[in-house]
Amino acid sequence: MNTLEIRPELKIQLGHLAAESHRSEGDLANEAVVLYLAQQRRITARIQEGWAQAKRGEFVSDEEMEIFFARYTEPQV
Repeated sequence: MNTLEIRPELKIQLGHLAAESHRSEGDLANEAVVLYLAQQRRITARIQEGWAQAKRGEFVSDEEMEIFFARYTEPQV
C-alpha cells in the first residue's frame, strides 16, 4: 500500500463528501486521481498534436484568429 499526503483542508472536504455519498475516502480519492490523470493525458495529447501541426507548418490564418477572438472576447470600450 502507498501513502499519499493530503492537505488537511482537503482531507476534511473528502471526509464530508465520503459521509454524504456513503463511499470511502479511499474510493473518492482514487476516483479523483483517475479523473485527474485522464484529464492531464488529454491535455498533453492536445499539446503534442499542436506541436506536430506547427512542425508541419499548419497554422490558422489571420482571418480565423480574428474570428476566434471576436467570438470569445468582450468588445473594447
